[in-house]
Amino acid sequence: MSAATTEPPIPALPAVQRPALAAAAILALGLGATLWADSAVVAAVLLVGIGLGISLYHAGFGFTAAYRRAIVDKELSGIVAQAAMLMVASLLFAPMLAAGEVFGRGVGGAVAPVGVDMLTGALMFGVGMQLGGACASGTLFTAGGGNPRMLVVLVFFCAGSWWGTLDLPWWRSLPALPPISLAQAVGWGPALLLQATVLCLILWLLHRLGGRVRRPLWWNGRFSGAALLRGPWPLLLGALALAVLNAVMLALTGSPWGVTWGFALWGAKAASALGWDPATSLFWSADWSRTALQQSVLASTTSVSNIGIVIGASLAAALAGALRPSWRIGWRPLLAAIVGGLLMGYGARLAYGCNIGAFFSGVASTSLHGWAWIAMALVGTAIGIRIRPWFDLANP
Repeated sequence: MSAATTEPPIPALPAVQRPALAAAAILALGLGATLWADSAVVAAVLLVGIGLGISLYHAGFGFTAAYRRAIVDKELSGIVAQAAMLMVASLLFAPMLAAGEVFGRGVGGAVAPVGVDMLTGALMFGVGMQLGGACASGTLFTAGGGNPRMLVVLVFFCAGSWWGTLDLPWWRSLPALPPISLAQAVGWGPALLLQATVLCLILWLLHRLGGRVRRPLWWNGRFSGAALLRGPWPLLLGALALAVLNAVMLALTGSPWGVTWGFALWGAKAASALGWDPATSLFWSADWSRTALQQSVLASTTSVSNIGIVIGASLAAALAGALRPSWRIGWRPLLAAIVGGLLMGYGARLAYGCNIGAFFSGVASTSLHGWAWIAMALVGTAIGIRIRPWFDLANP
């Protein structure tokens, strides 16, 4: 694919915000030491989360805006970067998932059924991320980067995720196919080749329909130590970092990177503190979920990695001198943040995750549900783009 890119000069970055940088570093070191005392693995998960937050922030690597630019402006840089990320992650996942273990620890991919619940949830999520302005990982790194509106999205994302767990047993009773792993169906080699071919065909088709790459994907002679430390990063560097860190997460925890289970847990803990009785919920009455609710949030590796993303983004924003929150939020964008957060939270519970847990980790695991998820989420994205102007949100 030809890539006619334009490169405006990169303006000089503001001074490093040393107090914010010191505060984030102290928080990271203190939390890391606390976790290390109990589990070196969980402490390592925090470190991976911090790396994810830095990578997401410095590369400006978002799913939501990338889809919107592709649909509205036919700008494909974000889509190309995502395709590269998926291919690299699939290659890194393959030997671990094929062996079924890493260093004696069992590992399993993100493989889930395709059913009415999953398809409906992905559609809801697609609408919600366009109203909220970010997906799950995007909510975390933009909130960590100092965006107050994203804090609102995060609160209602957690509320929607908890709400989704209350209705989940009914949704799971609806028709669904069994979980389908392409690697188990045809073998790892053919599955990887098939997925790479599909991704290349999608990019070719988008190019034929007028899509073009208009943002630089790599350094183009602009690499420097300062740029690596303070950003901005090219999209492909962000894509490669996310693929590698997702594989590290799989090796550390036995499961690929996920985000939204942490939100459901946080929402349930908040509801419990406000007087909700978990015993009234079939989902939260199960042994594993009841145990998770009774334990500290730091016992959940998903929660820890989410916290790491926020800390990492705060570190990156302080290094870039960009921690300047604006508290002026109009009532319509604020309403969109509430509705978008609820839709994403509820939808993610039905759809076995978000852009990360369902799409990224699902496709990297060669799960059919990852492909079905993105197809329905893009339908929801198109709907969300049409609705955004109602809430004074600009496109793209």
